[in-house]
Amino acid sequence: MSKLLDANAILRYLLDDIPDQASVTEQAINDGAFTIGEVLSEVVSVLQGVYKLDRKDISDSIRSLLKEIDIENKPVIKEALDAYENTSLDYVDCLLYARAKLFREPVVSFDKKLNSKIKQI
Repeated sequence: MSKLLDANAILRYLLDDIPDQASVTEQAINDGAFTIGEVLSEVVSVLQGVYKLDRKDISDSIRSLLKEIDIENKPVIKEALDAYENTSLDYVDCLLYARAKLFREPVVSFDKKLNSKIKQI
């Protein structure tokens, strides 16, 4: 049975700062682990806010992870990572932008930066 990875497991795997926990996560990934978009949002937030990684490094790490695990709406996540890497929007706004771009879903927002990015579609 596939296992659902939480943010802490993913962080340990990406950062390899607690080898025992990184190893457990790696085994789960090898066995077909998956995660959900909400968990990735937390991972991005922690990598940016706590570990002070730059947007490109965060995007690259998540993209690499997505090659190893399953997640719903992978195209949306990838599009959001592109926007996250190339704008100053926060990651959740990048997810909204990605859905607007890929699915033509209208977004109701009062965020000027997000609305400006959506208008570029």
